[in-house]
Amino acid sequence: MRVVVVGALYGALAVGLGAIGAHALDSNFVPQNAEMFDKAVFYQLIHALAMVAIGGLKDRVLPVLLGAASWAFGLGVLLFSGSLYLLALGGPADVMYATPIGGVLLLLGWLILAVAAARRM
Repeated sequence: MRVVVVGALYGALAVGLGAIGAHALDSNFVPQNAEMFDKAVFYQLIHALAMVAIGGLKDRVLPVLLGAASWAFGLGVLLFSGSLYLLALGGPADVMYATPIGGVLLLLGWLILAVAAARRM
């Protein structure tokens, strides 16, 4: 299932970015930006694990709902964590508008997953 591959790649990227954030970022990196960067890594890693777990549900839950949750998680991580990474590293301020959209997609992914699980009960 592709969602497992994407989730595993997101997980590997989160670990790598976490290491970069802890060891390689400039000493002038202000604490607020470091916290933002760490938050991006955390959310990316949590949702990478969720995407991998979705792969284990493929035979138990409606595939269309799993697909929708997978897309919501994948795009949500890209927008939420991606915008936080950019903001933390000094990217354009307008990228902040992507953060709440990504957050809503992550929330939507969890809700879709809950509906899928409830339909299976």
